[in-house]
Order: sequence, then C-alpha cells, then structure tokens
Amino acid sequence: MPFIRDVDDADIRREKAKARELRASAWWKRRVGAGRCGYCDRPTPPRELTMDHRVPLVRGGRSTRGNLVPACKACNNAKKYLVPVEWEAYLARLAGTADEEQSREPRPAEKDWTSERKRS
Repeated sequence: MPFIRDVDDADIRREKAKARELRASAWWKRRVGAGRCGYCDRPTPPRELTMDHRVPLVRGGRSTRGNLVPACKACNNAKKYLVPVEWEAYLARLAGTADEEQSREPRPAEKDWTSERKRS
C-alpha cells in the first residue's frame, strides 16, 4: 500500500493505549451515545459503533480527539488504512458508479425490443 510510514511497534502500542483511555472518557461516550456513524451518518446503535482513526496508526495517525471518530462496522471495514482524502475519493467513485448505473441508457442487449415491434 502506498504511503505507509515506518511506524515503530512501540509507537503503535503507545497510541493504542491512549485510544483505550479515550474510549473510557466521557467525551467518547457522548460521541458514541449520539448513535451516528462519523462517516456515513447513518443511525447506528451505540454498542455497534467502533473507534476508528481517521488517519490510521500505521500511516502516522495519533490517538487524539481530532483523529478519532465513531464508525459503523461497514464503514470501518471499508476504510481500512485509507487516509481521509483517499476515503473521500473512494466514496466519490462509489457515488459516481451508482449515478452512472441509474442514469445510463440501457444497452441494446438490455432493451426490451418486444414493446417497439410493430404488429401487423
């Protein structure tokens, strides 16, 4: 994967410990208590929200309030090690694909030719 920094295992352990501390904080409990995914904004039961690093630890991210977001499992699994700009590009590609599929004309093989046939 491009742009993965060499991050020391000790640094990752230290950042994970900070994340565990923040997970126990009132600040995090309020964030999760809102019951919304920080990426897709869908209502999600608080117990199903996970803590995600916007900039992943393996890419140099830190366990700070500005870098942590509650995420539904679907978004967290899809995001993986993407940084915010890559995640936004991924979502834009998905949205573009969905728009194209909805707006495109049917291909000749998909078109219902029976309705256009003239009856003699």
